[in-house]
Amino acid sequence: MRTPLVLPALLLVLTGALAGGGNDAHAAPAPLFPQAVLEPTRFADLPGWAGDDHAKALATFRRSCTALVRKPDLVAPPRPVFTALRPICARAARLPKPPGEAAARKFFEREFRPYIITALDKPAGFLTGYYEPEVEGARTRSDVFATPLYARPRDLIIETPPGGGPPTNKSGAFREVDGQRLPYFDRAAIEDGALGDRAEVVAWIRDPADAFFAHIQGSVRVRLPDGEVLRLNYDGHNGQPYTPIGRLLIERGLVPREKMSMDAIRGYIAAHPDEGRALMRQNRSYVFFRVARELTAEDGAVGAQGLPLTAGRSLAVDKAIHVYGTPIFLDADLPTGRDGAPEPFERLMIAQDTGSAIIGPARGDIFFGAGPEAGTIAGRVQHPGRFVLLLPRVLDPARARVPLPRPRPTIPAAISETP
Repeated sequence: MRTPLVLPALLLVLTGALAGGGNDAHAAPAPLFPQAVLEPTRFADLPGWAGDDHAKALATFRRSCTALVRKPDLVAPPRPVFTALRPICARAARLPKPPGEAAARKFFEREFRPYIITALDKPAGFLTGYYEPEVEGARTRSDVFATPLYARPRDLIIETPPGGGPPTNKSGAFREVDGQRLPYFDRAAIEDGALGDRAEVVAWIRDPADAFFAHIQGSVRVRLPDGEVLRLNYDGHNGQPYTPIGRLLIERGLVPREKMSMDAIRGYIAAHPDEGRALMRQNRSYVFFRVARELTAEDGAVGAQGLPLTAGRSLAVDKAIHVYGTPIFLDADLPTGRDGAPEPFERLMIAQDTGSAIIGPARGDIFFGAGPEAGTIAGRVQHPGRFVLLLPRVLDPARARVPLPRPRPTIPAAISETP
């Protein structure tokens, strides 16, 4: 058996990596990825690579490129992967539209090298799923539609991350009272009326549980009585900690771990309304929405990259580690078959979104689309998987001469509910 070359990404350096670059040989090495291990592999060795729909992956990649070429990186100076993706985007734009399957596959194989990426303390990656709910609602309150979905409050202050860049869903959030900054209201306080006239209601819906899950997913489609569909997207949060209520149900012995899913959580709340309301209030995090007028009916929800997501191709990642627009091939067995039967999920994804529970180099959240069926599938996915990072060929970690890492401990991935 071939012994793989394993390189500690914590120590990987960019040594003259940019084509034509004249890096100072004595400059301090710059790590490509923190707390990760990269293992070179080959496209031919990726299960399902040859049979994937590379043309669809390329279409999603091109959409990411529209943001990559007009926006700076989230940090300054820009990360090497961000810098290396820009010329690849230029070459992608010159391909025919559509390019055809063979040309799309050749493009990825020509422009990138595949590396299995794992955290230093975990032997495998971990996957969850998310979706865009669709519910009935109205613009005005009634006896039927009495649960509010709020716009961003006028007094909400979301702090800028320490490294600069736009606020994120992990940033602190405050309100100012008599010249002092106080933590923003938590879920229970907001549900009890603390916002007052600080925020407009963008829509009224029927079920408090639907509002709760809309907060978790970060987007929702509200079907109005006249048939119009109101597209609502994330527009800020209250800065309070996120508590996965699925974990609470498991800890309290109310739902077995092996049966935990989004549907199981909904089932418990529906069967126990009072206990369910109290359970939801244990998650102090709260999300605010805006009307996404730029979206068509065919578009997916808007991701953190500022672009509509593509069902089955868009991946939420840890944006502190990965650059939006990076291709990542997933190799996993997921419960996407009939009645939750496991099926191979071998697919090239594009990093386009993030989430507060998406932490680590091999942690991802798959966008499955909109509606109840997508929600059922997304709610089942809490599974290990292999992450294969496609690095621009100009960034060749194998050129770095670094010692091999110590053997990594085997730590099982923990099941988590994803916001």
